[in-house]
Amino acid sequence: MGNGMIAVVAAIVGVAGTLLAPIFSQRLLGRIQGEQFERQQQAARADWLREQEQAELAERRNCYVATNAAYRRYRIQLMDYLWHLHRGTVDAEARAELAAARDAHNAAFAEAQMVASAAVLTHLDDLAAALGEAYVKIKRLERGAPLADGSLDDIDGELRGFWERWRRNAQSDACRHRRRHTVG
Repeated sequence: MGNGMIAVVAAIVGVAGTLLAPIFSQRLLGRIQGEQFERQQQAARADWLREQEQAELAERRNCYVATNAAYRRYRIQLMDYLWHLHRGTVDAEARAELAAARDAHNAAFAEAQMVASAAVLTHLDDLAAALGEAYVKIKRLERGAPLADGSLDDIDGELRGFWERWRRNAQSDACRHRRRHTVG
């Protein structure tokens, strides 16, 4: 090959390189920008999921606090009503306070059914049943038709033991939760 031919080939390669360089650069830039966009989308999706988890956790925590307070209040009102019954001082105000506590308890339980885990709902259901049984026993005692295990002392013992049951259940749930989130 002569010098002229080498010069023509070099010129063709040079011109082709000059003409193709912007196309290759643009494709490379497009690929890089696409990868950056995808990473940004993944980061935004991860942020959104994290925010959703935090919002759900806050909602669940608020619900658990309200449910805990409602269960405590209902139990205390049952004990207070039992005390009024024992002293013979049950009046419209005591009945209204018990009814309000019972309604608040039912509302809190209904809300918990929407956000609580199955394990928590099982415990809440058991505790609600125990409070419901205590309520029935108190009302039967008030009417003068107590159940066999519905004496004042029996009911008082159940209501006092109720919170120990609640604490044990809460501790076992907390242990299970820690194990689930610390193991792998």
